[in-house]
Amino acid sequence: MQQSQAIGFSMGDIKKMSGSLLPVGILALVGMLVLPLPVVLLDIFFVFNITISLLILMVALHTHRPLDFSSFPNLLLLATVLRLGLNVASTRIVLSEGHNGADAAGKVIQAFGEFIVAGNYAVGLFVFAILVIINLVVITKGAGRVSEVSARFTLDAMPGKQMAIDADLNAGVLTPDEATDRRADVSKEADFYGSMDGASKFVKGDAIAGILILAINVIGGLIIGIAQHDLSVAQAAEFYILLSIGDGLVAQIPSLLLSIATAIIVTRVSSSENMSEHITRQVNLSAAWLPTSLVMLALGLVPGMPNLLFIGFAVITGFLAWNSRRTEVSTMSNDPIMTETEETEEEVDFGLVDVKDASKISVNIGYALVPLVDEGKVDNLVPKVTRLRKEISKALGFIIPGVRIRDDLNLEASQYQIKIGQKIVADDIVYADKKLAIAGDSTKLELSGLKVKEPAFGVDAYWIDKELQADAEAKGYVIVEPDDVLTTHLSQIINAYASDLLGQEEVQELLDNLQLSYPNLVDTVVPKVMPLNQVTAVMKCILEEGVPISDLRLILESISSMNVQKMDSDDVAERIRPKLVPLLIQKLIKFKDTVPLITFSPELEQMILTTVRQNPDEKMLLIEGTLAKKILSNLNEASEEFNKEGKPVFLIVAPQIRKHVAKFVRSQLPSVNVLSFLELPEDRSVEIAFTVGGFDAIE
Repeated sequence: MQQSQAIGFSMGDIKKMSGSLLPVGILALVGMLVLPLPVVLLDIFFVFNITISLLILMVALHTHRPLDFSSFPNLLLLATVLRLGLNVASTRIVLSEGHNGADAAGKVIQAFGEFIVAGNYAVGLFVFAILVIINLVVITKGAGRVSEVSARFTLDAMPGKQMAIDADLNAGVLTPDEATDRRADVSKEADFYGSMDGASKFVKGDAIAGILILAINVIGGLIIGIAQHDLSVAQAAEFYILLSIGDGLVAQIPSLLLSIATAIIVTRVSSSENMSEHITRQVNLSAAWLPTSLVMLALGLVPGMPNLLFIGFAVITGFLAWNSRRTEVSTMSNDPIMTETEETEEEVDFGLVDVKDASKISVNIGYALVPLVDEGKVDNLVPKVTRLRKEISKALGFIIPGVRIRDDLNLEASQYQIKIGQKIVADDIVYADKKLAIAGDSTKLELSGLKVKEPAFGVDAYWIDKELQADAEAKGYVIVEPDDVLTTHLSQIINAYASDLLGQEEVQELLDNLQLSYPNLVDTVVPKVMPLNQVTAVMKCILEEGVPISDLRLILESISSMNVQKMDSDDVAERIRPKLVPLLIQKLIKFKDTVPLITFSPELEQMILTTVRQNPDEKMLLIEGTLAKKILSNLNEASEEFNKEGKPVFLIVAPQIRKHVAKFVRSQLPSVNVLSFLELPEDRSVEIAFTVGGFDAIE
């Protein structure tokens, strides 16, 4: 037991030192390129090179998807550099010591030169040529082409994959954390195939380098042997060509193994870990180390081989296989994996996740509307909702939460419901197999279809068959797709309930982002001047009337200049509004266009002002019922005239009564924006389009 613990501790130390071992190894590779290498070390490194190549091949075979072995390009580069460094070192020894005989460059080169090709350098040349053809022409060329194509198609597919993830997130199929992981996987996949497209060139270049190095060794050896060591041509050929072939074969075999591994990986991406930890974790597979150990043992038992070296590496890799297996078993035993139990349905048949819906916005659809969210459709409902959220978020100044779209068997086939939190705020009928024809300003001709009111704005419209679209357009109708009808209605609901979607978490996120640019401002206001909950309440009051909160800096500066101790949230919001309302106006009307206004008659405004002064503590405007109905009726007539012209509706009143009038009007006419005289921007031209009286008609 103590021995096992000691071994485990030793392996843990090795893993901890992996961060420093890799730089040391790279420095050793550089040293091989410039420093003479002893023959013994050359043999060790050659066997180590074969071992590493076999290991990489085994890991590639046991990899189910490329991302499981995303460190492969790094390993391929390191293995290639190791092999080229060995080639340089072996070339130095072959050319300088080759005249001493077949064992001058070490036992491994001798074994490959004598045993594998039976000492016949002519045979060796042919074997080497065949290996090069297999490696360079067949495997490497094919793997390089696959890498190139995979990289191109993977990069081209990235936008679609990202959109699919956003769609699943909006539909509630994925949680935000799962969506983040999916996006990271897509990015890693693109990185991996991009790296492989370049890494495959390493393999091709290595094969070409092998041919050139063999030629250099043969030609250089013959010249040196004959000219410097007075060897006969036959002796020089026997020594140097045999050594060169052995050197070439001992380099080509690992190169061939890596080429195969490359082909396997690219035919079946970055990590938070450093390269050393990344590689150490991914190659620690007992299923890879065990066959590697067995192959090395078999090579060590072959007569004529440096048996001790191969058997030694077989023992080492066998030990690593045993240790990795022990680690895997330990990890599995510590994983909090739920095992099957014999619990009945009465004991455990559902959880909190099944009965609690935390979605702030959800759209429930009947089964006939499911085709609207079909992923096979080019521009289905989901990406449209995503674009809608982005537009509204940009306009209002905070991130609109994701919209969960799901089918509901309790609804009628073509019915949909829009919910804010758990509250149903809207529902209507949309026909997925039809189109909505909305009458234009001058359209009077009727259509053969189902006459309805458009869900968002309540205008007259017809649900018509798709083949009647041309006829409807000829009669002046505007044709709207069914998913656009639903999206427009959803847009109206989100804008109307924007204040309900803003909470302390969202406000804190806005403050954190602003703090990056204005740290002193945020620290001064929150929570010293006003706590977070009150800041949230103020911003919700601003949003209730559709005024954006995008200029958060301006809001905080306004709060910092007030004495907010004796003011409630409504009063603070009312004091801030004049600085923010221009953002609302510019969102609704182009800058160069005149702002059309509706006003109250002086008598009506004076009467409301008197009422507010007599009841200052009242939150609602106290107006006699008949008078209230007449005011709302006149406002509705005026707003309809504006809507026909496609203009927003602005009612301008005195600052003292703006808040009360806004609450009175908003309950019945939410599209009417109530402003005070102080909120009109000085750089915009205005005109009084209508004056609303009490018992008088529109003047």
